[in-house]
Amino acid sequence: MKPLLMTAIIHLEDDIYVAECPEVGTASQGKTIEESIVNLKEATELFLEEFPQHFPSHPILTTFEVNYA
Repeated sequence: MKPLLMTAIIHLEDDIYVAECPEVGTASQGKTIEESIVNLKEATELFLEEFPQHFPSHPILTTFEVNYA
């Protein structure tokens, strides 16, 4: 089995960190950023065991501005 470099997008919801993997759509949570990443890794590995994928490239991650009053 070869390691894959995946993306984790993390945001805070109330007092829980939510981590999402955009390559496969998995998500998990934890009380700390580190815990949410560990849980996301486990969820993603379990998902990929059940639903093998082919990853030609990583998603493009960028930022943009919006006007907010």
